[in-house]
Amino acid sequence: GTFLNLSVSDHGRSDSLLLSWDEPEGGAEGYSLTLSSLGLGTLLQNGSAGPNITSFWFHGLTPGMRYKVEVTATLACMETTSQAVTAQTSPSPVRNLSLSSGGRSAVLHASWVHARGQRDGYHLALYHSDSQTLVRNASVLPNASTFLFDGLLAGSEYALKVSTLAGSSQASTSIHQWTAPSIPTQLRLSPGSSTSLVASWVGAGGAAWLHLALHNLLTQTVTTTLSARRGLTSYTFQHLRPGTQYWLGLSATAGPYTVGGPNATAWTYPLSPGNVTLSSSEEQSSLQASWSTPAGERDFYLVTLQEGEDGALTRNISVGGDNDHVTFHGLSPGKQYSVQVTAVAGPYRASARSTAAWTQPLAPSGVSLSSQGSPYSLLASWEEAMGEGYVLAFSPMEHLVKNSSLLRGVTNFTYEGLRPGTLYTFEVSTMAGPYTSTPRRITSWTYPLPLEQLTLSNRGHSTSLQASWRAAPTGSTGYTGTLWETKSQERVRNMTVGNNWTNVTFEDLVPGRQYTLEMAAMAGPYRSPVRSATDWTYPLAPTGVTLTNTRHPLGLSAFWDKAAGDVDQFHLQLYSKSHPAQRNISVGPNTHNFTFLGLSPGIQYFLKVTVLAGPYRSSSHFATEWTYPLSLANVSVQPGRRPQELHVSWVESGGGRDHFVQLSVAESLSIIRNVSIPRGVTQLDLEGLVPGSRYRVEIISQAGPHRTSSQTAIGYTVPLPPLSLSASPVSTAWALAVHWETPPGQRDGYLLSMHEEGSSAPARNLEAGKDSTNVTLARLAPGTCYLVGIWAVAGPYRSLPKNVTGCTVPAAPTNLSLTNPGSSSELYTCWNKPRGGRDHYRVILYSLSTQSRDRVQTLSPDAQNITWTHLEAGSRFAVQVIAVKGSLEASSTNVTQWTHPLAPANLTLGSPSASTLQVSWAAMGRGAEDYVVDVYDTASSSRVGRMVLGGDARSHTFRNLSPGTRYSVAVRATAGPFHTSTPNLTHCTREYDALLA
Repeated sequence: GTFLNLSVSDHGRSDSLLLSWDEPEGGAEGYSLTLSSLGLGTLLQNGSAGPNITSFWFHGLTPGMRYKVEVTATLACMETTSQAVTAQTSPSPVRNLSLSSGGRSAVLHASWVHARGQRDGYHLALYHSDSQTLVRNASVLPNASTFLFDGLLAGSEYALKVSTLAGSSQASTSIHQWTAPSIPTQLRLSPGSSTSLVASWVGAGGAAWLHLALHNLLTQTVTTTLSARRGLTSYTFQHLRPGTQYWLGLSATAGPYTVGGPNATAWTYPLSPGNVTLSSSEEQSSLQASWSTPAGERDFYLVTLQEGEDGALTRNISVGGDNDHVTFHGLSPGKQYSVQVTAVAGPYRASARSTAAWTQPLAPSGVSLSSQGSPYSLLASWEEAMGEGYVLAFSPMEHLVKNSSLLRGVTNFTYEGLRPGTLYTFEVSTMAGPYTSTPRRITSWTYPLPLEQLTLSNRGHSTSLQASWRAAPTGSTGYTGTLWETKSQERVRNMTVGNNWTNVTFEDLVPGRQYTLEMAAMAGPYRSPVRSATDWTYPLAPTGVTLTNTRHPLGLSAFWDKAAGDVDQFHLQLYSKSHPAQRNISVGPNTHNFTFLGLSPGIQYFLKVTVLAGPYRSSSHFATEWTYPLSLANVSVQPGRRPQELHVSWVESGGGRDHFVQLSVAESLSIIRNVSIPRGVTQLDLEGLVPGSRYRVEIISQAGPHRTSSQTAIGYTVPLPPLSLSASPVSTAWALAVHWETPPGQRDGYLLSMHEEGSSAPARNLEAGKDSTNVTLARLAPGTCYLVGIWAVAGPYRSLPKNVTGCTVPAAPTNLSLTNPGSSSELYTCWNKPRGGRDHYRVILYSLSTQSRDRVQTLSPDAQNITWTHLEAGSRFAVQVIAVKGSLEASSTNVTQWTHPLAPANLTLGSPSASTLQVSWAAMGRGAEDYVVDVYDTASSSRVGRMVLGGDARSHTFRNLSPGTRYSVAVRATAGPFHTSTPNLTHCTREYDALLA
């Protein structure tokens, strides 16, 4: 037919389609046009067009609908040609599109009324208006009429374009909207100076505009307003009044939204008052503070009165902000004060301080003048009075006045260089700033001078002491004195003499006793300071001095009698002519004996006893005695270089002449050696002894007539090691039997050590009796080698070690299994890994069919399975797994299994007669254990015969069958529990012979 080249377009109209076509060659008599729904094929509109017309409009269509349009051209001779195409009207845009934030700062909610007609869906594109960037791109189903945009920027303008999709066409509409602004947080308002406030906040990016209004709370007026674009985070308000409270309000605006934000209050710093002064008032003990008022505002003044140089707080007064002075009453006299005036505005202060001012002082009280025992000075003292310092006046009664000044805090003053025994006058007044109080007056005497060069001496006498001195200077009228016993402080004598005396003697005193004399010079009502002197009377020597040996090897005891009189202590001097060391001992006055210890043994000593009283001493005659010798110390008995030797050593203690070394067997105590050793030798080797034996050694020391034995020392000779050591496994248990031969000599027992080779665990130790020659080491790990060491033990000593290595029998594998994986040539063997160690496994596979060992495999000690391949089909096998450790083996129990048999081959059927069926086959491989032959009636599928035959059978004849019947036969080869069958083969028995028919 003729091709019309039909095309369809909507020219942007959603309810119309324009058809255009080409006029066919030779022209057309007219055109008929149809429009139907695409899915249902229902005719919706039709139309016609005359010749020479090549376009046509269909109106009143549904937007977004798919249509089928067909144009049929009527040609000459009643022929026609047609062409049909599909077309879709453009969709219509959504209606009533809205975009709202709902007062939320990060969300916009879009909604619309569905477009008229059909559509495939909607496409939504959200743009950020400022940056012109696409924020979201979403496609939704055609029945959706809302969409929520979240995660948006607060206080920002967005543009939404919603497109209705229909095929490749779309119709769009757009809308603009703002998200609600976010409120800035952490608004702070703080003073920058007395005329400025600094405002700062956080989170300014969530609003297009920020509006700030600063109010003066004192005047209730708006001071400053400010509008700032997005991003501003601080602003400084200038030209404000000092000390004034302001209120700042903040709001955020974005498009149509305005949100009230936080507010804050703050004060500007106040200005400090000027020209602060503090001066005396007309009233007693009062001061007035005054100042000039600064610019600006303040809540009040805080006036602080401070006392002294350290500024201690005394008064604290608040006055109104319009005051300029205040008076302080009832202050302490003679004190320095200063004032600080502070202007207070809210939490802020500005201070100014005055210069110091004083109150009138009072004269000091408690004035005294004393000599303090000195003839050349007088101490003036008084109670402290408030003020800056003191003025002093001092003079003898008949002489001119001596003036001086002192600072505050001083309450006494000493006048030096005065004359002894003189009457003086003292005056004191208080100063405070420009003021001085009335004086206080007092008199006093100086002391006389003491006597000089007072001495007390016994001059070699035991019952008298003489006192002497040099006369005192002018002013003394005489001397007074007292003699005391120094130790008991009992008064012995009182004396008073004229000023021309310079000595006196005290008689009938106690020998060896200390006395103290106190003397003073007299002048007027006072005594001079006391002078004292002390000395002892001469002591008497002790009597009855003796020195006795206490039978202690290092001690001597001394005895003596005390003579009349006092003794401070006894001094004992012990020495020897043959020994350079000397002992000097002091003991108390009530001691009459003493024992010297730690002396040299075997030495003659001499003793002298001296009595001491103060610095004086008297000595007795000499006494003498000898000490006993000491036994040898540190006697040691150690093994010698060979097991048959002992090495004896000792340390000489001194004082001995000769030594005797006595050796005995420890158990019998009988002496078997007695060796004499000269002085100076400190060791001895004893030979020819029995190894591993216990011996006792004692050394006798001799010095002059005395003998002393050392302590007994015990020693051992080293034992000989065991002989012929061996370690063999015990077959019935995981143990080692250790054997050895008894060595010569003695021993206390044996010590055995067992260590598992290759293990970091500590060695296991055990002991055996001295008569033992074997021991069994039990509870060992199977299949493990151990290093066994043995020592003979005697006392603390061991022999040289003997070592041997022995291995335990390995443990046999358990849970051995031999399974057929369903194969005629493979078997799978597995077992559980036994406890302990092994070198390897030896696995043996036996063929029970041929009664021969078929395979042998050696596997690693950690192996637990093996697969046997290329085995004889239909054969029975047995497997054995042996754990091997060196020459030792442990075998599992044997298990058996069959391989699958092969199916018989060359199955043939024949019917020698009408009632018989002969079956024959050929064996595959080694054949089978048995053959099972089944025959079935093919028509009824019932088995009519079964025969179990031996493995050497190759045919069988079934009898008494029905003539002319088709039978099915299968032959199964069996081997143990497995069987394999041939496919069924069918055959008919013969009909009855013609003769019988």
